[in-house]
Amino acid sequence: MLHVAMLLAAAHSAGGRAAEDFSVEAERRGERVDVRAQAAVAAPVDVVWGVITDYERLPRFIPGVAKSVVRSRGGNRLVLEQSGEARFFIFSFPIEVTLEVAERPRESVSSRAVAGNVKSMSGRYEIHPDQARGMVWLCYFGAIEPDFYLPPLVGMAALRGTIEEQFAAMVAEIERRAAGGAGK
Repeated sequence: MLHVAMLLAAAHSAGGRAAEDFSVEAERRGERVDVRAQAAVAAPVDVVWGVITDYERLPRFIPGVAKSVVRSRGGNRLVLEQSGEARFFIFSFPIEVTLEVAERPRESVSSRAVAGNVKSMSGRYEIHPDQARGMVWLCYFGAIEPDFYLPPLVGMAALRGTIEEQFAAMVAEIERRAAGGAGK
């Protein structure tokens, strides 16, 4: 789950993917930024689910995520603490958040911030098998309103770049595991 920085990005095609297979879009609405990201991945649903719910290992494969710790779990609900930063040239914007997370196994993961340096943050991953193409669509929808000053141009560019890099890393990890990459 990639909520620390999954919230700001621009339309982009990455890593040799066609634009229809990988896109990240963001729209600023006052102080809030809405994000939508999607990618078609060549992986079974179980692998996609395993990666997006591999909360405590996120720092190993997602750039900018320094900490991701499950503080409590009860059934399909958990409390997750995450921290990291968005970087842009010499600027750095720390992000720390505690999330309430609800899982719908093999379908979706939803979260909302209950503490941290954001006024509000929510996100949802959805998994949609595409049997006709033999792929799985991973979709992410999120909204964030930071509790710190986000300079209009530099701040947006910093978070945009971080999000794009992190979503691409999530997709790469899914594809690596699907191809039989060693371990988790």
